[in-house]
Amino acid sequence: MERRLAAIMSADVVGYSRLIRADEGGTLAALKTLRSNLIEPKLAEHNGRVVKLMGDGMLAEFPSVVDAVHMAVEMQQAVLDRNAALPKDKRIVFRVGINIGDIVIDGEDIQGDGVNVAARLEGLAEPNGLCISGAAYEQIRDHTALQFEPMGEQHLKNIDRPVQVWRWIDTEPSAEQIADTVTEDQEVRFCTASDGVTLAYAQSGNGPPLVRAAHWFTHIEYEWTSPLWRHLLSELSAGHTLIRYDQRGTGLSDWECDEIGLDSWVDDLASVVDAVGLDQFALLGISQGCPISIRYAARYPERVSKLVLYGGYMKGWLVNGSENAIAQHEAMQTLLARGWGRDTAAIRRMFTSLFIPQGTNEDVAWFSQMQRISTSPEMGVRIYNAFPKVDVTREAEALTVPTLVMHCRDDAAVSYKAGRKMASSIPQARFVTLESEGHLLLEKDEAFRPFITELRRFLAPPGN
Repeated sequence: MERRLAAIMSADVVGYSRLIRADEGGTLAALKTLRSNLIEPKLAEHNGRVVKLMGDGMLAEFPSVVDAVHMAVEMQQAVLDRNAALPKDKRIVFRVGINIGDIVIDGEDIQGDGVNVAARLEGLAEPNGLCISGAAYEQIRDHTALQFEPMGEQHLKNIDRPVQVWRWIDTEPSAEQIADTVTEDQEVRFCTASDGVTLAYAQSGNGPPLVRAAHWFTHIEYEWTSPLWRHLLSELSAGHTLIRYDQRGTGLSDWECDEIGLDSWVDDLASVVDAVGLDQFALLGISQGCPISIRYAARYPERVSKLVLYGGYMKGWLVNGSENAIAQHEAMQTLLARGWGRDTAAIRRMFTSLFIPQGTNEDVAWFSQMQRISTSPEMGVRIYNAFPKVDVTREAEALTVPTLVMHCRDDAAVSYKAGRKMASSIPQARFVTLESEGHLLLEKDEAFRPFITELRRFLAPPGN
């Protein structure tokens, strides 16, 4: 009789009998699609294997409990996101239990107390939840940023000894929660770019038009509920009609598109402002939105009344870049491809240190969720690879639009030197240094209020 130590995951569908009674064929088809399109790829990604399927349930085995837990969490979060678009009576919801223990090999099947404990833990989990044993928690506690809380010792049916149980705390909002809390203060509409790509844009507030150029990854609905963006959007919408849009490949815009690059991004901006019917407007570029804004303003100077650039650059770091810059880009590309939207501690620390070094655990969780729902890993890498190749130096030097440039002195994502160079290249541009190490200015950041004050002063009509 062969035995070994393994991580075991047991999962079942909540309310399976009710779903079958209501729509047997539709439920079976939906569950089959979930397994083939979502669950099986994630199992393969995390080195797991399906031991057996039991109608509404599944038993899987992993060589690593860290892999098992991350797979379970990613599965639950992905299922939640999928359910956001479905009526509540059509949603398939799982609960999951994970244990690490000794198992007995019986052909393709596995048995033993290790399996039994996982099955009992599944019964303790809430819908969309995950419970793990104390033994599993000890294995993962130093290897994940996921949060768990203790449930104490639990007496499980047919298990001789009480088992320490830990419950996963989902700190990231699901797309379902986001859909239920989207602000009513904006209108979302769609337009078509010149190459046929569908673009989503939103309008909020009242007053002179202010257009925010798209940047790396956005989601015009999600941003209103996010602590990373809602304070800024609220301020920008106060006294202005704020126009935002999801660039191609992200958010509510088309994710499938052939062209990704500066020219297509500028064309997208032009398509949105034409769809809104704006003759002239103030333009705001943030981070990677700066080179897009510069090229648009150079092409259409008569349409841009004022230009505000924050945290950006004119020239990507692969344009005449150093060996060190290229090496850093390649390392980041690898991390993005393997860790986009995943709850991997190294990825979270990397992005946190670059974009929101002063962020709380909640901020980091929202940032991670933003990645997952804003675009796919493949598109995220494509976009990331395109931005470092831009160069709008000549357009910047020829600008005639009144321009305000702001940059944080200790910005780790885009260097202060790049912001200062951008300001010095644009004729008569005003440069403001903000005292912060952040790239995204959180509401609590001391530089946020000065940023808003300078922006409003610059955009104010003459005489105000």
